[in-house]
Amino acid sequence: MRYLFLFILCIFSGTQLYSQKINSAYKLHISETKLPIVIDGFIDEEAWNVRDSAANFFMVSPMDTSYAQVRTTVRMTYDQHNLYISAICYEPKPNTNYAVESLRRDFSYTKNDNFLLIVDPFDDQTNGFTFGVNAAGAQWDGLIFNSNGYDLSWDNKWYSEVKHYADRWVFEAAIPFKSIRYKKGIQNWGINFARLDIKAPEKSAWAKIPRQFNVASLAYTGNLIWDNPPPEAGTNISVIPYVLGGLTKDYENNTSTKFKRDIGADAKIGITSSLNLDLTVNPDFSQIEVDKQVTNLDRFELFFPERRQFFLENADLFANFGYSTIRPFFSRRIGLGVPIEFGARLSGSLNKKWRIGAMDMQTKSMDETGLPAQNFAVLALQRRVFSRSNIRFMFVNKQSLNYDPAMHPGKPAYNAFNRNVGLEYNLASTNNLWTGKSMFVKSFGPVKNSDDLVHAANLQYSSKKWLLSWQHEYVGENYTAEVGYVPRINYIKLNPKISYLFFPKAGKILNHGPILSSTLYFNKSFSQTDNETSFNYKFTHRNQSTFEVWTSDNFIRLLRPFDPINTGKGSLSTGTEHSWNTWGANYFSKPQKLYTYSFSGQYGGYFADGTRLNLTADLGYRFQPYVNIAMSTSYNHIVLPQPWGTTNLWLVGPRTDVTFSNKLFFTTFIQYNNQQKNLNVNTRFQWRYKPASDLFLVFTDNYYPSPFAIRNRALVLKFTYWWN
Repeated sequence: MRYLFLFILCIFSGTQLYSQKINSAYKLHISETKLPIVIDGFIDEEAWNVRDSAANFFMVSPMDTSYAQVRTTVRMTYDQHNLYISAICYEPKPNTNYAVESLRRDFSYTKNDNFLLIVDPFDDQTNGFTFGVNAAGAQWDGLIFNSNGYDLSWDNKWYSEVKHYADRWVFEAAIPFKSIRYKKGIQNWGINFARLDIKAPEKSAWAKIPRQFNVASLAYTGNLIWDNPPPEAGTNISVIPYVLGGLTKDYENNTSTKFKRDIGADAKIGITSSLNLDLTVNPDFSQIEVDKQVTNLDRFELFFPERRQFFLENADLFANFGYSTIRPFFSRRIGLGVPIEFGARLSGSLNKKWRIGAMDMQTKSMDETGLPAQNFAVLALQRRVFSRSNIRFMFVNKQSLNYDPAMHPGKPAYNAFNRNVGLEYNLASTNNLWTGKSMFVKSFGPVKNSDDLVHAANLQYSSKKWLLSWQHEYVGENYTAEVGYVPRINYIKLNPKISYLFFPKAGKILNHGPILSSTLYFNKSFSQTDNETSFNYKFTHRNQSTFEVWTSDNFIRLLRPFDPINTGKGSLSTGTEHSWNTWGANYFSKPQKLYTYSFSGQYGGYFADGTRLNLTADLGYRFQPYVNIAMSTSYNHIVLPQPWGTTNLWLVGPRTDVTFSNKLFFTTFIQYNNQQKNLNVNTRFQWRYKPASDLFLVFTDNYYPSPFAIRNRALVLKFTYWWN
């Protein structure tokens, strides 16, 4: 680690760690209004006659060397309760239909004409918020973390309307100060505005952003300058109770119908304008959408993201410690198959340099499995260093309460506790060209073990044409993270990557270039156990469609028995070696058409000198702006020696989203998976009768082997109300 820090410091001695904010010259002045504003999409109130506005957007793509051709004008003002924003989004061709998927909240950015607000209240170029709409008025809101990552699972209360004219569409919104976390007295916020017109196609931003970064990059925000410090949010307490009723029946085991009646509540308490306390009692997450299934041909546990609202605000403090496959804390481990009794979470910023996250959750015991009541405690502290980098400390503790395995004979035994302590350094240069991370984590359990450490580090350089990346990992043989996601232990990993882009001056191709990467795994003796080296060549067209071809070389030495089709027919032995070559291609159509599609395919070798053909297709059609129909299909044809023989695995997932308005939603999602021998039907009706307050009706069916063989069925009605 010492050498990594020296290496980083040497690199950055010439890159101005303390240099001035890149887009400091971009300034938008905001003044308080005493006049009323009605959020109706008609920006005809006198309050909108402000002295400053943001216009003359810069193009981000397809090129980033000129002003945008699609014009946008933004104005902002505020009163003692709300931050107001209006945007006039001019159409390059009058009387042209806008392009959107539906009125669904948190829409897909690349498939909708849209406008976004990016705000960094601390002006630390690291954490912030994003609000926006598509051209039909569907809302988008989320948290920005690590400068340019964003999480759209976060929802909050705000108000917006969109109106259409022949040559423009107009967005108007009021964002309550209680919905934003900011520090009292700070009069300079980071700010940017982004516009995507996929018909043009053109992506643009007010403060200039290089095309290799997304528009949410806080490193490139301008300045929102307040005439006076933003008003204090005042007493900020929200209570969100719910009432639930439901029916479930297990047809496979022929059990009687179970009636479920529940009540619980969440609460949000603003300790300060930038620090929030979340409380929950008897939470229920039955309205959460089901996970999208995958055909599992992996040797290790799959990852599915957190969707539960309680865990999402400032989730980066907890969830982003580590790497995608080294997560000391993974909130989905809490309440996994066991009810949560209560919990509390304190998170936010103490000042411009310090952030804190503290969580404590309590789960119930389960007599049928002998699982004891457990307590989950997490502490995260983050300190900003240099211009945009930070150091983060994390402590995770899982504790079994009043547990004696002797009291549960014949039941699984559980550890009395499991703890993780870690420290990481996150690197981000002022211009975001250099990013990286270095981390150390140690686990503790009832039995003392050696080799229970984790170390990993990466460094990446991203310019307009070059991407150079290096990552290495070491996970000890006895490292355990019972509240984390660490699917593989006892390895050393090396992962170099290099890519380059060519930009033709004319023609249909926007850019193209090669990508070379290698992922190598070794044991502690540095004997290789896995190697995947791939070569890709990608073409991006000016109409936003993409085409990619690739080939890879694979080698695996099995460290444990493995079923190559995961259906229980047999297993390959530990220590056997397997190698093969694969080639493939991917195509994604341009998103501006009503009908969109993508295809990918690969063919090559597989385990035990077998072969594998994989074909995947995603089709979509939208009846703007009310209906979006999608179909995802994956087919695997695998040929292996006996006992497996020839296997055909299908995963088919049709989905229909009907958005009657931006308050009334109906979704049906069907997933047929013959690997899991299941046909799942999930239907969800949602009525957002007030901002952040909902009525849900969720119906779930599971069938197999035919649509007439019901396995289990559930119906849930849930009512929530956000009360300030």
